[in-house]
Amino acid sequence: MRTSEIVRNTAETKIKLSLNLDGTGKSNIDTGVGFLDHMLTLFARHGRFDLTVKCDGDTYVDGHHTTEDIGIALGEAFAEALGEKRGIVRYGSTILPMDETLILTAVDLSGRAHLEWDVTLPTAKVGDFDTELAKEFFLGFVRKCECTLHIRELSGENSHHIIEGIYKSAARTLRDAVAIDEKYRDEIPSTKGLL
Repeated sequence: MRTSEIVRNTAETKIKLSLNLDGTGKSNIDTGVGFLDHMLTLFARHGRFDLTVKCDGDTYVDGHHTTEDIGIALGEAFAEALGEKRGIVRYGSTILPMDETLILTAVDLSGRAHLEWDVTLPTAKVGDFDTELAKEFFLGFVRKCECTLHIRELSGENSHHIIEGIYKSAARTLRDAVAIDEKYRDEIPSTKGLL
């Protein structure tokens, strides 16, 4: 069972997160940031990950610390659940349409942390959510997951659709990359012998 539980406590946030990579898409999300709750629910559903997140953060300031720290905790959870990454496909990519929006995501679970972000968000906010925080979430994620993640907006006019498309596409891309390749179940997908 590829699962993990993360507890992350700082002066700004207190997070409890559990992840099952081989789940069915069930989620129980309570971050204190409504739009982020919605995005993580979509992420779990489209990735078929079981995900529970409880965060008490300094949202009276803004959503920055909560969003970034949950990205960090989720990256840690992926890294822990994957272990030495034996048998995984390793790579994944998705092109996801959502109305006028088209999002491309690609991942390599390489052990190297890099985010390539080519996204233009037309508005500074979606409801109370600062749209710039979408990038901060994924920066935190890739640093702790130690993966290379490319996110590109190919078209889009609506910040809500763009961000929603990104979370859905990233989830599907990660779902493909973490999948076990039965032909290579006992191998680490690298000539170096580790990832």
